Amino acid sequence: MAKFETEEAIALYNVDRWGGGHFSVNSKGHVVVMPTGSKSGTVDLMEVVEEARSRKLEFPLTVRFHDLLRERVETINKAFASAIEEAKYENVYRGVFPIKVNQLREVVEEIMDAGKPWHFGVEAGSKPELMAALAVHSDPESLLVCNGYKDTEFIRNALAGRKLGKTVILVVEKLEELTHILKVAAEMQVEPQIGLRVRLLSKGAGKWATSGGENAKFGLSTAELVQASDQLQGAGLAHALKLVHFHVGSQVPDIGTIKRATKEAARFYAKLQKMGHDLGYIDVGGGLGVDYDGSRTAFDSSTNYSLNEYARDIVYSIMEVCDAEEVPHPIIVSESGRAIVAHHSVLIVEAFGSIEKGGGPETVNAAPEDPPIVNEMIEILDDLGKKNRLEALHDAQEVREKAQAMFDLGLLDLRAKGRIETVYWQIAGTVVEMSRGLAYVPEEVQEIETAIGDQFLCNFSVFQSLLDHWALGQLFPVMPIHRLNQRPDRNATMVDITCDSDGKVSKFVDLEDVKATLPMHRWKPGEPYYMGFFLVGAYQDIMGDMHNLFGRVNEMHIYLDEDEDCGYYVEEVLPGGTIGQVLSLTQWDVKELGRRMKAQFDAAIRSDRLKPSEAMRLLDAYEKTLSSYTYLNFDDQIK
Repeated sequence: MAKFETEEAIALYNVDRWGGGHFSVNSKGHVVVMPTGSKSGTVDLMEVVEEARSRKLEFPLTVRFHDLLRERVETINKAFASAIEEAKYENVYRGVFPIKVNQLREVVEEIMDAGKPWHFGVEAGSKPELMAALAVHSDPESLLVCNGYKDTEFIRNALAGRKLGKTVILVVEKLEELTHILKVAAEMQVEPQIGLRVRLLSKGAGKWATSGGENAKFGLSTAELVQASDQLQGAGLAHALKLVHFHVGSQVPDIGTIKRATKEAARFYAKLQKMGHDLGYIDVGGGLGVDYDGSRTAFDSSTNYSLNEYARDIVYSIMEVCDAEEVPHPIIVSESGRAIVAHHSVLIVEAFGSIEKGGGPETVNAAPEDPPIVNEMIEILDDLGKKNRLEALHDAQEVREKAQAMFDLGLLDLRAKGRIETVYWQIAGTVVEMSRGLAYVPEEVQEIETAIGDQFLCNFSVFQSLLDHWALGQLFPVMPIHRLNQRPDRNATMVDITCDSDGKVSKFVDLEDVKATLPMHRWKPGEPYYMGFFLVGAYQDIMGDMHNLFGRVNEMHIYLDEDEDCGYYVEEVLPGGTIGQVLSLTQWDVKELGRRMKAQFDAAIRSDRLKPSEAMRLLDAYEKTLSSYTYLNFDDQIK
C-alpha cells in the first residue's frame, strides 16, 4: 500500500482543525493525544489499546484524559480573566459546571478540583444532581446554581446548603416557584438567594435553538419579572434577588446570537437593579459551542468564534449595557459544560468485518450457459474509458435493471445474476475513480460513490455511546487510530451490533459539507482495526440507552506523568456493564435465571438428551456468560 505522510493523514481527517491542539498523528501512523496542548506530553492511543488488551479489557473502550479536563477548566477561566482585564471590567468571572452534561463522579470531582483557583462552581437541574452537587461543593466563594423545576424536597435541600454557608442560588423558572421558595425558606428560618430566569425574545441557533426564545420551556416573561420583583419587595426580600439568568441554547454556532441575547439579558439585569434589587450576578447560561467539524463556520456542528472571542463579547456586551444604564458591573457566570468536557473523552471501537459492494472475483467471465445479458455487462466494462464513462454507467444501469426483471420472472439463475452484479459494481467503482479531482462531478456519480462504500461492522452500540448522533444528527470526528502511515483505500460507513437498522454512522464531518462516507483501510480478517470517536465527553456518557441491552462500556482513566517511561499512567479502570447487571435493570433476577436453566439441564439429563458432565459444563458456561461484558469478544479470532 502506498506510503502516506503524517501531514496527509492530518489533513485528510481535519485533525488540526477540530483537534484544538490536543490531537495529532505521529510518525508511526497512530493518533496521539496531547492533554495539555503541549507535544511534550503525548499519549499514543495504540499504546493505550495494547495496555487495555494486556489487562484483558474488551472493546468498545472509553478513554478519559483527566489532564485535558483540567486544561479546559483552566483555559475558559483564563479566557474570561483576560477579557475582563482587557476591557477594564469592574468585576470577576465565576463559572459553574452544569453536571447534566456529564454527571460521572470522576469527571465532576476533577473539574471541581481544577477550578479551585478560580472559585469554579457547579450547577444542578434535578434532585439527584443537587444531592451530588451539595456533596462536592465545598468553596463558599463559588456558586451552586439550582436550575430546573423544583419541589419542596429540592428547595429544602438547597436551603440546607445555605445553612452550611454555601452560596446557593435558587433560579426561579416559573412564577409559582418563588412563592414556594419563600414559604419553605420562612419555615426553615433561612434567607434564600434568588435568581430569575429571563425568557428572552432572542432565539438561539443550531439544533437546540428551540430551548431559547419567548416560547422556551423555562423562564419568566417581562410581566412575570415585574410580579416577582413586587413579591420580593412586598416580603421585605428585595435584596435576596441576586442573579439574572438566561439560556439561549446548547452548541450555539453563531457568535451574533450570543451577543444579541447577552445584551438583551443585561438590559433586564440593569432594569431590575434600578428597581431596588441588590443584584450581583448575571448568568449567561450555556451555549458555548465546540467546533466538531473544524470548519469554523456557523454550521450546526461548528462555531464561527473562538473561546477568547466568546469571552470578550460576553464581557463587552454586559459592560456596554451596564455603563449606559449606570449600574455596577455584575459578576459574570457561565454554564459552559460542553466546552469543558467534550474533548477529554475518546471512544475506541473495533471493526470486526466489512461488507463490500461487488466483493466477487476481479475478473469475471461469462459461462457457456449464461444468457447474452452477462456478456453485455462485461463488454461495457471492457469498453469503459474516460471519454465514455457516463454513457457506460448509464448502459450498465440499464442492463442491471433488465437483469433484475429477468430474475423476477425466473429467467436468470443466481450465478449469472451474481456475475452481472459483480461487473456492475466494478464499472461503478471505475467511473467514480475516473471522476476524482474533476472540477465538476455529476450528482449521479456522487451518489454512486456513496453507494459503493463499504460497511464496516463495529463492536459498539450507537444508541448507548453516540445517542446524540442517532437522535439529533450531531456530528463527531471519527477516524482510524492506526495505519495512518498507509493511504486509506476504502470509503465506508460504520454499522453497530444492534439489530436496529438505525444503528449506523453514515454522516461524517467535512470542511464544506457533511460526508456520507469516511476514508478507511481495507479490513483484514484476523487483524484488529480500531476506530476512534472524538469529542464525545459531553452528554453521551449519561444519555445512552440500553437498546438490545448493551450496557456501559469499559473505561480507562489516563494521567500524564513525566516520571513514567511512557509519559503517562493508567489511574483507574472501570469495568463496563455485565450481562447480568443490565438484565437486572429490566427486572431479570440473575439467580432465578440460573435456577431455571439448571432445571432445564436436569430435565435433559433425566431424559438422556445430555450426559451429566456435558450438562454441567453448559450450565457453567451459561452462568459465566451472565458475568461477562455485554459486547462481542473477538480475542480468539485475532492472530
